[in-house]
Amino acid sequence: MIKAIDMALKQWAQELHSDVAAAGYSGGNMVAMMMESGGQLVRGRRGSRVPLEASLDIERILKKRLDPELMAVVQVHYCQPEASLASRLAQSGCNRNTYYQRLHDAHIVVEHFLLGEAA
Repeated sequence: MIKAIDMALKQWAQELHSDVAAAGYSGGNMVAMMMESGGQLVRGRRGSRVPLEASLDIERILKKRLDPELMAVVQVHYCQPEASLASRLAQSGCNRNTYYQRLHDAHIVVEHFLLGEAA
């Protein structure tokens, strides 16, 4: 795994795909966020390692650039961190080695497109 991408994906899942995100900050919807914050656009939460724009960039990369089997592993791994490994393997439909190889491959894709956008 690529540590920086792992941290970014954890933050992505927390900001856009968790119950905490649904309860506050409107799950990443900019207009709803502005309504919720009284007309002020809050781009990131306090203590956030990845600003909301980066999470939205990651969301776009995952949806447009990842193969479905890689996306399934990313969603299971980051959106359900409390689930057991056996449960995550069953949901993603692959064995342990394939699971971690797909996770690594997804990290490479995300890193490639994030670096490509930065350049």
